[in-house]
Amino acid sequence: MSLALSSYQTGQLYLVGVNAKNGVNFHEVGVGRAMGLWADPQRILLATENQLIRFENVLGPDQRMGEADKHYVPRVAHTTGDLDIHDIVVRNDGVIIFANTLYSCLATLSNVHSFKPYWVPPFISKLAAEDRCHLNGIAMKDGKPAYVTATSHADIVGGWRERRETGGCVIDVASNEVITEKLSMPHSPRWHDGKLWVLNSGTGYLGTVNFQTGAFQPHTFLPGFVRGLAFHNNHAIVGLSLPRNGTFSGLQLDDELKTRDGEPWCGVQIINLTTGDVVEWIRFQTAVTELLDVCAIPGVRLPSAHASSSPEIDKLFTIEVAATGAGT
Repeated sequence: MSLALSSYQTGQLYLVGVNAKNGVNFHEVGVGRAMGLWADPQRILLATENQLIRFENVLGPDQRMGEADKHYVPRVAHTTGDLDIHDIVVRNDGVIIFANTLYSCLATLSNVHSFKPYWVPPFISKLAAEDRCHLNGIAMKDGKPAYVTATSHADIVGGWRERRETGGCVIDVASNEVITEKLSMPHSPRWHDGKLWVLNSGTGYLGTVNFQTGAFQPHTFLPGFVRGLAFHNNHAIVGLSLPRNGTFSGLQLDDELKTRDGEPWCGVQIINLTTGDVVEWIRFQTAVTELLDVCAIPGVRLPSAHASSSPEIDKLFTIEVAATGAGT
């Protein structure tokens, strides 16, 4: 497997794989501002400052681009404007749905307009570019969006900022029921192995939500502001950011780090779900201080990509030769 990581702070999409010498390989793609991600072996969807870009792998099973066994090329870019797009998911029927954080709703793409509303939380009285509740995460279940996370149920401009420590919500999309309001800046809800996992970002914990009580059940502490969650082979893959002054400061996470006499991380930690142990990690210690999203790409050893602004893309031509064949 390999990983895709996004960092709006550096404007990079990072693809992490294994090179021919069995070492870790990092491939960077400059996109201006890298936000929400979705990936499978054939396709990567990436939100940027004002677009949602679809990258397609152009290599066939026996083709290589250098050492890379998948090479992703931007083929379609939907211009949405700066919606502060967080989680992106794809329904079973192929419809793309994303967390439209600026407008406090779930949305789909429109061929004519910036977006088309898909679902609006029951407490949001009006669609407005006001980031009222900081709706940011989508959990899929049975091929469709089932749960979302929001930092609060505020219905005023920027109202979530005064509710960072408590009041974080998980909401059932089908019933509009608020499952819990006991979280701190939750992100990245995921339905996995019959449980709703969520990153309780303000506390630094990965855990699950109890549907009967609404309680958060901690599983593993991670030393950073956690955003971006994927699962693979009984492991959780979690993105960590350094606490930023203002939005990320003054939270329980600060106290947890002091109690453990630890320093915050930026990077990725991989957790064995049976033991709760961190078994592998990536740590950024230079220019990268914040990540937004993390995706696992199963069956891919070493991915690479081109940005639409790359000069090499002007001469990268591929031809579709058959319905199931790749180009050359």
